[in-house]
Amino acid sequence: MADSPLIKAFIIAIFVMILASLATAAFNLFRRGRRQESTATVRALTVRVALSFGLVIVLGVLYALGIIEPNG
Repeated sequence: MADSPLIKAFIIAIFVMILASLATAAFNLFRRGRRQESTATVRALTVRVALSFGLVIVLGVLYALGIIEPNG
């Protein structure tokens, strides 16, 4: 069951969303400069942290249920 393409696609999709959120935060940071009223960078970084935390939780649950196994 560890080779399920659906599970791999789900994990990769979350990882891509994490990278997109990080890129959005960097874009907002460099585009807007030092304007303090902008919260777009903080919002994008908050989304990134939440997605990362969620991915760790999902991986832990999938491992505990025996759906995924470590390779190594």
